[in-house]
Amino acid sequence: MIILKLIDEINIFIGKTVSLLIWAGIFVLCYEVIARYGFGQPTIWAHGYTQRIFGAYFVLIGAYTLIQRDHVRVDILLNTRSPRVNAGLDLFNYAFLILWGVILTREGWLFFEDAWAFNEHDDSALSHAMWPIKLTLFLGALLITAQGIAEAIRSIVLMINPSADVKRGKLA
Repeated sequence: MIILKLIDEINIFIGKTVSLLIWAGIFVLCYEVIARYGFGQPTIWAHGYTQRIFGAYFVLIGAYTLIQRDHVRVDILLNTRSPRVNAGLDLFNYAFLILWGVILTREGWLFFEDAWAFNEHDDSALSHAMWPIKLTLFLGALLITAQGIAEAIRSIVLMINPSADVKRGKLA
């Protein structure tokens, strides 16, 4: 279970760190609003940067959200059964998450590779490199896949022994 705890702790650290990106995004948006409406001087960069900030936030926070159990769940099915059945239903859900995660991780890596190899840039006035955001997609998919695998292992343990102690990493 040490590897599960390590996966949890990595994802908790990254999740808490990445959650600070919200403040950067808010700052950029507020700056743009003040510059545009207060001084009549809109920026050409704020829109692109906020897209990247919130895009990175969205993909990198997924594994942390999974640890916190804050993803959308149909609790009417999951909380009304025995612990073994709940663990089985969780395992079924995690199997689909892992399948989706493996495919997205692979595709994210291919997107990153292409963007890097071809020096891909967006079509904005500043012509930002695309590889950083595509690398973020790969990393976010990899993190949530690893967390999905950890949660699937916990579900298997709980199916075998419903009273097992399968605590997640330090959540405080």
